[in-house]
Amino acid sequence: MKSLVWFALGIAGGFVAAHLVNKDPRGQELFAQLDARIGEFTDRMTDAYHAQETRLSDIIDDAKSAAGSVANHASDAATHAADAVGDAAAAAKKTITSSN
Repeated sequence: MKSLVWFALGIAGGFVAAHLVNKDPRGQELFAQLDARIGEFTDRMTDAYHAQETRLSDIIDDAKSAAGSVANHASDAATHAADAVGDAAAAAKKTITSSN
């Protein structure tokens, strides 16, 4: 409970100190610089986030494209294998029929 009281007093003291500093023109300049730096930081973080998001989207799109290509090749291979089995069965049937 004591910690909560000290925490609340610290927050209240911070607001009072900020209010007093903001009354002074030098304090206002300090807060303006601080605000500019925070704005610059958030802009950089936003740009970095969007760049990473774009990079990951490109990777996912490439993976989807590769998976589709593999699926198409697998489908083609299965079709060719089925045709080969069918041809082999027909040849075997023809051989059995002609030997009887």
